[in-house]
Amino acid sequence: MKKIFIPLSLLLLFSCNKSENQEEVKTQLMEVISEDKVPPPPPPKQEVPISAMVSAKEENIELKVSAPENNVIAKKIIKNGEIEIQIAEIREAQNQTTAIVKKNNAYIQTERFVNTDIDERLFLTIRVPHKNFDGLVNSFSNGIGSVLSKSISSDDVTEEYTDVSIKLGNKKIYLEKYRDMLRSAKTTKDMLEIQENIRELEDEIDVSEGRLRFIDDRVNYSTLNLVLYKEKVRSSTTSNIGFRSRFGDSFTEGWNSFVTFFLGIISFWPFLLLIPIIILIWRKWQKSRLKK
Repeated sequence: MKKIFIPLSLLLLFSCNKSENQEEVKTQLMEVISEDKVPPPPPPKQEVPISAMVSAKEENIELKVSAPENNVIAKKIIKNGEIEIQIAEIREAQNQTTAIVKKNNAYIQTERFVNTDIDERLFLTIRVPHKNFDGLVNSFSNGIGSVLSKSISSDDVTEEYTDVSIKLGNKKIYLEKYRDMLRSAKTTKDMLEIQENIRELEDEIDVSEGRLRFIDDRVNYSTLNLVLYKEKVRSSTTSNIGFRSRFGDSFTEGWNSFVTFFLGIISFWPFLLLIPIIILIWRKWQKSRLKK
């Protein structure tokens, strides 16, 4: 009996020690887990210079700025034309021109008159709505005189207009970002640096907006340069220029007179053909008369 009791006591004691050790291990593990859940202390704050902030924000802007949505932009076509017309009387042609301009809802932008010993010229720059450009050109071509020269050009500026519009939108985004940075600037140096960037952006935006306005104006209103030309009749007696020019005029008048006389004789060629026939008939008549 004694022999059996001693091993049982030892076994019971060992089991109790083992359970106590397990409880102790569990307690230690719970403490370690709770320590792991505590967040680590934040790192010490560092002062960042404003120049580095500007660079960082610029890089951030570069990542966020994207081209605006692909809105459909209508075709931008600039039409220009030049016409030179020879007319009989300047005043009459000018009145006809005014009527044609009003009919096509156009207006005369510039007007210049030149009067020389050789000719009279009236230079007109006419701005006309894009849709009425062809009608205006046809009215001058068919209406007031003889067309000496005519040229029409069409320039497609859609690509340029789109490019300027996209860049303008991006510059406005940059400008707003810089203004936000200016409100958070802490030193005078930083403020001056940001203000300089804002000033440069504002200048670039003004240039881009001016370019778009110019393109819109040229697209909406086409330009026609019109020259009304009247040649004067010159003579050596009425010319008020120097002797050399007057001598040249006299020589030219003599040559022109000879050419006019020669062309006048040629204009009688049907009658010239009758002369040999008349001579032949007259000779036959003479021969027949002598035989009688």
